[in-house]
Amino acid sequence: MAQPLGVNELCYKYDLKRFGIDCTDEVEPLSGILGQERAMQALIVGIGIRDKGFNIYAAGPPGIGKMSMIESFLHAEAQKMPPPKDWVYVNNFEDPYRPIAIGLPAGRGRELKEDVSKLVQAAKRGLKRAFESDDYSASRERITKELERARNEVFERIAAQCKEEGFAFQPTPYGLALVPLAGDRPMAEEEFNALPLEERKALGAKRESLDPLLKLGMKETRDLELKAQERLQEIDENIARFILGGLIEDLSEKYEDVSDAVAYLSSLLDHALKNIGDFRPSPQPEEPMTALTQGPDLSARKYEVNLLVDNARSHGAPVVIDFNPTYTELFGKAEKEAQFGSLYTDFTLIQAGAIHRANGGFLVLPAEDVIRDPYVWDGLKRCLQTESAYIEDPGERSGYMTSKGLRPNPIPLDVKVILVGRTYLCHLLYAYDEEYAELFKIKAEFDTEMDRTDANIMGMLSFMCRFSTNGALRHLSACGAEETLRYATRTAGDQSKISTHFGLLTDLVREADHYAAQDGSERIMREHVKRAEDAHIARSDLIEQKLREATQKGLIKIDTHGERVGQVNGLTVIGLGDYSFGRPTRITATVAPGQEGIVDIEREVELGGPIHSKGVMILHGCLMRLYGRHKPLSLSARLAFEQSYEGVEGDSASCAELIALISALSEVPIKQSIAITGSINQQGEIQAIGGVNEKIEGFLASCKLQGITGEQGVVIPESNAKNLMLSDEALESAAKGDFRVWTAATLDDGIQLLTGRKADEVHNLARKRLTDFAEVLKDLEKRP
Repeated sequence: MAQPLGVNELCYKYDLKRFGIDCTDEVEPLSGILGQERAMQALIVGIGIRDKGFNIYAAGPPGIGKMSMIESFLHAEAQKMPPPKDWVYVNNFEDPYRPIAIGLPAGRGRELKEDVSKLVQAAKRGLKRAFESDDYSASRERITKELERARNEVFERIAAQCKEEGFAFQPTPYGLALVPLAGDRPMAEEEFNALPLEERKALGAKRESLDPLLKLGMKETRDLELKAQERLQEIDENIARFILGGLIEDLSEKYEDVSDAVAYLSSLLDHALKNIGDFRPSPQPEEPMTALTQGPDLSARKYEVNLLVDNARSHGAPVVIDFNPTYTELFGKAEKEAQFGSLYTDFTLIQAGAIHRANGGFLVLPAEDVIRDPYVWDGLKRCLQTESAYIEDPGERSGYMTSKGLRPNPIPLDVKVILVGRTYLCHLLYAYDEEYAELFKIKAEFDTEMDRTDANIMGMLSFMCRFSTNGALRHLSACGAEETLRYATRTAGDQSKISTHFGLLTDLVREADHYAAQDGSERIMREHVKRAEDAHIARSDLIEQKLREATQKGLIKIDTHGERVGQVNGLTVIGLGDYSFGRPTRITATVAPGQEGIVDIEREVELGGPIHSKGVMILHGCLMRLYGRHKPLSLSARLAFEQSYEGVEGDSASCAELIALISALSEVPIKQSIAITGSINQQGEIQAIGGVNEKIEGFLASCKLQGITGEQGVVIPESNAKNLMLSDEALESAAKGDFRVWTAATLDDGIQLLTGRKADEVHNLARKRLTDFAEVLKDLEKRP
């Protein structure tokens, strides 16, 4: 019979003495990336290729440190790159609804904003002085007097001609009015009404004949006023051109290397010369309430520069990580202001999004959040396809917006996007989004484990050192670090691996530091780490304890003593999110003569999942290989998981089911003190399963509830021996000889361990029983 595994085979023991380390503060803090060489190589390639479409999807489960590793790596790479351009939006004086984007070398965007602001203020001061000067007042007064003199000459000429016809004209708010004369004075209305009708009609006819003369006079005065206004405006323009032109010429020389800035300054000058009133001081309202209702000075804002992206203080390319990628957060927006009950916006209210801030560098986004919002995902793809960053209202794209809004010119986009998410989401995008493969050509897969090499062990110690230092925690003693490494290896589920779920490890260390503080310890010891592990289990194992209590009371029937025919202890794992545990389950088999074959009761009542059903069908194939090569099986059998009221999934109990069936056929009893787990193939080989540690510990707990006899243990697949990382409690029981773990490579190994008899002997008994079944069926067929 196979010998049980030795205690040293049930768990890998870390020994940091061979490294000469007593505490993690004796090693250098980790400065690079640990255990993710494959992913790092993919990132290097993706970042090195600046061509369109070589964006990156970083795939892996949460908690393995993807985001922090990517951030650290990108910051290091970004320092090697030059700072990108600043970007500003300025007014489009020809079409204010389409603001103009201007790119400038890093730091010069703020300069342009300040320079234009200073230019406007200097222009206002200069024009104010010019417009308040004596020369300017004298020039305007001379033109005004010339206008008044010329206008009086026209009026005097018209008055003389009208007087000859017996009329006088008087200026009114509506123009010039003709009034009949009574001698040398204008006739009063009462006098006019007292005249005979015929005389009034004659005066009316004569007045109408003078209308062309009045209209001609009015036209002459308008022409005179227009010419005077043009002369006054020409004076203003000449003064403004002299003051503004000089200021803009100096500024244009400063920005001569930025052609878009020079073009903007030229358009600013043209617009300012046509709108000189924008630079005149606004009259101050006398009433306080009037000032409150006037709102902001919009005429002044149109000459401002909106600094959208400022890289003045950047020492390399930007690395932007957006954990909340809503549409406006990612792509920017044009805010609106309420004025007199309506909404107003202009280019000064445009705000940058993460994609603008990351332009010229790297943008890291959580994949699930991006894809959850179709507007965000479609907008991101559009930006990457067109290599342009747009700012627009999402409602406008969907057709919900009817009012006219801003359509800022797009900004040329040069950004490397890294989506960080689960692996399955990457696969879904490949399958259902054709554009995804064209835009994200690099996949960086992050592993959940790394090899347990000396270099990686030292890397883990360096990681612990860095975490303790950065988090202001106590450092781990050698025994504390050993227990943490043991936890990491158990989490990986392989003695030759170390888990890279750094989030779990840091949570464990942080809680262990809490208990070390309670004990007043200067270092985190092994007992503190163990206490943190136990506390985590205690917070999550309520259901496990309830099931054990039910087993102890006999509500759940499990035998850990004696022998039973057709009954075996199988092992299952129950997952509860952040915690899983194993428990035994009674598997029974019954047989009788018949032609139905094997009936899986779990499948018949739709409690069995597809993988479980597949396992039963494979079990049937193995049974036919054993007993049905020379004649059909005359068998009707039933398999059941007793007291199973929920779904059963997985094939890890198929070996136990087959042994229970063979026991029922051969009538050879099975030891209830031994449980078995493993999946069977059609060749009778026992294959690896998951959750081997939890299953062993679960059966051990049940054995302790019913009393340890020293004969109890678990049979596991031979290929699972490397996955053993049993708890201290299980190791202690094994060391005392109270509990054993055997490995089995084949069905025959399992039969021999569970029955204590040679497998051939059991098979012969089973074949004889099947022969008896066949004879029974023949006899039944002969009966009338």
